[in-house]
Amino acid sequence: MRRSTTTALGLGTVFTVLALTGCSSHTEPADASAASAPAHQGGSSASAPLSSIQLNQRLLNESDLGEGYTRKPEPARSNDDVTVIGCPALEKLGSDAATGSGLDFSRKAKASFTYSSSSSSEVSEELYSDSAAKLSKGIRKIFDAMLSCPSYLVTSGSTVVDMGTEKTSAPDLGDEQWSQLLTYSASGQRSVVKQTTIRTGNILVVVSGSPGLVDAHLDKALAKARTAH
Repeated sequence: MRRSTTTALGLGTVFTVLALTGCSSHTEPADASAASAPAHQGGSSASAPLSSIQLNQRLLNESDLGEGYTRKPEPARSNDDVTVIGCPALEKLGSDAATGSGLDFSRKAKASFTYSSSSSSEVSEELYSDSAAKLSKGIRKIFDAMLSCPSYLVTSGSTVVDMGTEKTSAPDLGDEQWSQLLTYSASGQRSVVKQTTIRTGNILVVVSGSPGLVDAHLDKALAKARTAH
């Protein structure tokens, strides 16, 4: 079984799961991932990408989410290598990301929240901005890689995560949409994370976490991401 190790996988779902299992990872070249067939194409592709500061202003906050939500601090970064085992397409994706071949969206912002102090009820939002064509190509490449492997392992340091992916329908929002369910098992814990990605023009909106919370807050995340400041 071939193993490909890199400190920089351009795979947002892997980082989401590692964070939820208590293992922080190095997230420098982040791409968002999700899965479902792309729908519309288009949008304001000629618009200049937003800055990371602008993206931060468009993230959801506690007042947007409502009572019972607490923002989580960003986890400390680890130098542990992330290794994908048993999925050649994802192994190759890791190598591509490490060499900077088009998967790195430099304009990005992220926020994570827990609901009612429960570590199992979490939701996070990631925003990325680049040309519409680059966002579309990058997310689609990740989508294709993840769908090619319904199950695989991810390791980071001493943490081993048994991953499963399942395509699910995405709401008809924005210019392109993807959605997937991630089932993961680690340290005796088995959980399901939903991740839905919407591209609207030159912005990529990624909402991940407990399936019910993702569904509840996706519309407002997209609306705020589109709002000019």
